Amino acid sequence: MNTKLPDVLPLTSYDVRDVSMLAETIWRHHYADIISSEQIGYMMAQRYQPELINKQLMSSDIWWRKLILDDGIIGFSCCMRTNKPDELKIDKLYIHCDHHRKGYGALLVADAIKIMQENNLQSLSLTVNKHNQTAISAYQHYGFEITGDSVVDIGGGFIMNDYLMNLTKLNRWNV
Repeated sequence: MNTKLPDVLPLTSYDVRDVSMLAETIWRHHYADIISSEQIGYMMAQRYQPELINKQLMSSDIWWRKLILDDGIIGFSCCMRTNKPDELKIDKLYIHCDHHRKGYGALLVADAIKIMQENNLQSLSLTVNKHNQTAISAYQHYGFEITGDSVVDIGGGFIMNDYLMNLTKLNRWNV
């Protein structure tokens, strides 16, 4: 049994194709019963193309991270500043299903909090699909609470029907 914790490291251009493929694997498995296969494909093309990720890696307002265990990428996150001046958003946070329920998501949330604090930002938000009860429960455990709805037309005839969640229990993190 492996008791070593994964490392959270900045994503590099060398990792982009691996993360793109990992995203496809995670989404096809996790969202199969939540959104249509067509919407998964549309969102993969919209958000996880290597060219797009490489462009985002050049932005000073976007932070991509990889979760490394035994020299392999098992998860990733992407945080970005929002149009609210003091807010950081966890835009993506995914871990391969073989590594769920081991506390690894907390490592990526803790990293997001660190990014928030290092950049003198005051709030941390995210959106989560309203039918993604596993993720909602995890985020609530991490100190987030549902603060609103986020229903967005993403094009292609697809809608993202999400909850807006904000970190309200920062003291849980001892930071």
